[in-house]
Amino acid sequence: MANHKSAIKRAKQSENRRLANKAVKTRVKGMIKAVRQAMEAKETEQATEALAKAIPVIDKAASKGVIPRKTASRKISRLARHVGKLSEN
Repeated sequence: MANHKSAIKRAKQSENRRLANKAVKTRVKGMIKAVRQAMEAKETEQATEALAKAIPVIDKAASKGVIPRKTASRKISRLARHVGKLSEN
């Protein structure tokens, strides 16, 4: 455990950031799951709506630095591509 004042403060800050980042990551995973569930149910309209809600959440996580920018871009791209294929059929 930290012994001096600045190290104690840093430990507290790290813990708070870890919990905040965990909440953001959980939210991103939940939004992605909602899109995937709508796709599996072959519900095009719901999948499109879920994707529209998921994109800003993923982008915000990337802008905060919780997930890497390219990871966010890849996730959005893959989800959009799958929803697009669903709407073609």
